[in-house]
Amino acid sequence: ETAARALVDTLGHGSVVQADLADESAVDALFADSAPTLVVHNAAAQPVAALGDMSFEDWRDMMATNLDSAFLVTQRAALAWISAGRPGAIVNIGSTEALDPAAGHAHYATSKAGLLMLTRAAALEFGSSNIRVNCVSPGLTDREGLARDWPDGVRRWLDRVPLGRLGSPNDVADAVLFLLSPAARFISGANLVVDGGMSAHSKW
Repeated sequence: ETAARALVDTLGHGSVVQADLADESAVDALFADSAPTLVVHNAAAQPVAALGDMSFEDWRDMMATNLDSAFLVTQRAALAWISAGRPGAIVNIGSTEALDPAAGHAHYATSKAGLLMLTRAAALEFGSSNIRVNCVSPGLTDREGLARDWPDGVRRWLDRVPLGRLGSPNDVADAVLFLLSPAARFISGANLVVDGGMSAHSKW
């Protein structure tokens, strides 16, 4: 909440609302109180667990946070726009792991792969109502303390990424802004990979 309010203060306008996006009734209440014109779905968790050690509860928690929430937000936003006779645009935040999973991330990668298909399905079904749905899939994106917390991963990324650096939050934000903007008015069902060219590498 503190970070969200600080962002609104920086922007100079807006409001802060809160809901458990994996809870159907909470999402319904959220949309009853607000009427967004654009939606970015970025609710996610990324715990690490070996597939053989993972509990079913771990699996279900991941799907609820990363995928169920996207279904609820996408559906409710689209239905609200259709009811109001308005166009709309949604961008889901995916991951390059949807196509290239890492060890210990089976549940995370599966949830993000499902998010890609949800994005395409929503684009197909809601397109006739002038609602666009796209996905942005970042690669390794820098944050405070990342190099300290995961030095091996950062080093391996920097050794291979064609553009020679980590992604930044602004790299991802600019891709989202493009897909939400009129510049992307004829783009729907797309997955824009923001990974500095890492996915261009041969896998063998």
